[in-house]
Amino acid sequence: MTPILHDIFSTEKLKPKKDLPKPKVVIDYREKQSLVAAELVKIGFEIEFRELKVADYLVKDVAIERKTVSDFISSMLNKRLINQLEELQQYENKLLIIEGIDEHDLYPKNNGVNPNSVRGFLLSILLKHKIPILFTQNYKDTAQFIYRIAEKKETELGIRASKKTLNKKEQIQFILEGFSGIGPKNAKKLLEKFSTLQNIFSAPQEELQKVIGKKAEIFLVLESKY
Repeated sequence: MTPILHDIFSTEKLKPKKDLPKPKVVIDYREKQSLVAAELVKIGFEIEFRELKVADYLVKDVAIERKTVSDFISSMLNKRLINQLEELQQYENKLLIIEGIDEHDLYPKNNGVNPNSVRGFLLSILLKHKIPILFTQNYKDTAQFIYRIAEKKETELGIRASKKTLNKKEQIQFILEGFSGIGPKNAKKLLEKFSTLQNIFSAPQEELQKVIGKKAEIFLVLESKY
């Protein structure tokens, strides 16, 4: 199904329920100066700053790229956003947030940008890259949307999205996660049990199934001829 362009403005104040664990969001360290991060703390989030090679926010199983209106226009013109959208494809669930349309004109005058070029680029994001778009009023509205996402059932994100050379441990996990059905949790279980890829690949099926159940059958492909 083709993603739908959302123009939804949320004004409802959300507060975490008492006695429940704080929702957590991983934020790229370059977003430290963003008012969104401060607002997330204010409404009850546990936040962790990291160097994210892809996306600005990781919330449950959703990778989010956030742009203010002015940053969206500039990154459209210098084509930086195209690369970021392509990298975002590594995640099954992804989202582009364009923030601040209450404060800034999406089709600014006297800046040499044709409004139809902006419209065409938005359509390309939706139809070619198949990434949903959310327009938010301001940083508070962005934080409220992130809170809504955090209410979803938790799914751990894998580490396969990367632009840098992985260290040895990450390379090993990356290889395991390449097998269908072997996500980050199962990869870690196998490595904790068998220590090396060689041990995993040579282990009997019954031993593998004790660790990850029927998903171990994927490793039978190692015995198949091309």
